Amino acid sequence: MIEVVPERRDAVPCPEPYAIGLLRSMLRIPSPSCAEAPLARHIVAAMTELGFTSARVDEVGNAVGEIIRGEGPTVMLLGHMDTVSGGVPVRVEGDRLYGRGAVDAKGPLASMICAAVNAEGFRGRLVVVGAVEEETPGSRGAVFVRETHARPDALIIGEPSGWDTVVLGYKGKLDLRHRVECQPTHPSSPAPQAAEQVAAGWRTLLSVLGSDPSDPRAGGFDEPTATLVSVAGDPVSAEAEYSIRTPLGHDTDGLVAELRRQLSPRGTLDVVGAVAACRTGRADPVVRSLSAAIRTRGAAPRMKVKSGTSDMNTLAEAWQVPMATYGPGDSALDHADDEHILLSEYLDGIGVLASALEDIGRRLGSGRDGGASAPVSAAVAEGGAR
Repeated sequence: MIEVVPERRDAVPCPEPYAIGLLRSMLRIPSPSCAEAPLARHIVAAMTELGFTSARVDEVGNAVGEIIRGEGPTVMLLGHMDTVSGGVPVRVEGDRLYGRGAVDAKGPLASMICAAVNAEGFRGRLVVVGAVEEETPGSRGAVFVRETHARPDALIIGEPSGWDTVVLGYKGKLDLRHRVECQPTHPSSPAPQAAEQVAAGWRTLLSVLGSDPSDPRAGGFDEPTATLVSVAGDPVSAEAEYSIRTPLGHDTDGLVAELRRQLSPRGTLDVVGAVAACRTGRADPVVRSLSAAIRTRGAAPRMKVKSGTSDMNTLAEAWQVPMATYGPGDSALDHADDEHILLSEYLDGIGVLASALEDIGRRLGSGRDGGASAPVSAAVAEGGAR
């Protein structure tokens, strides 16, 4: 059962006190990547208590709930259960609820659960997924959903955008590992040693990429950027890891091929993980519905694109459907030692999502805007950041 959750006596199935209690109970359950099982069971119990048509933990540990309200489109809401490591004591101070995952991304996921219940005017099928391992390179939960679930008619990804903001897209990501092994030599030998060659490899990457990390003007949504994640070694053996954020239309295969050509005398280059950039447009039905719902609560909707990645990248690679990312919370607090969410923003986010779901159902159910503005994949570039 849900911890410290009042009875639901309001006009909506998931009133504000219950919604706050649900999120607080989720924050009290640690769920670092690969250890989400207790939280998944808790979420399934909550979905069952809230009257979901069905709720279960799937084969890889995702929490999956469905609400079926007659004939109509299928809309999936997918957030992630896992958090980075490190605890943040769960507490309420005024309007602030603290806890690891309050922003990234238990707050957005809890808002999806409550909104799905409260969207009583929606006709069709709602699928709410709490995914595992989004904070890892493999995004195993979203990959499993992509491979095993039927493609929905629309998709909302739960990440902190701010209650009055919709995220239209994310850069892609390419993770590389460069290894060099050398024969032992005397330190005075003029032959290049392993650590030196790995250091030269980083400079080669920046040259091929045309990226200058020291340039404050670099790093826009339409430009690739690189980060030296780690480097270690000695004259005999050395290794470095690089993370590259790629824009729409970036030739990732060509980049890797050119790097391997230039680095081949200096070791091996392995692709650790790769996901393409994605972006939707303002005319997307999901974006329009979220924007309209934000306006009804008295705010002017804002749009943004992000240089990070999310499960939107993973699903957009296979599902060309209307989609966007939305969720309450300030993304500047992701992984922070004082991670917290404003309860007023969390509740506004639930209201926006519930209204948006009802509007999405009307748009897609009537054929109005259905299928318009599917997300742009890495193969086709759209305009720059807005």
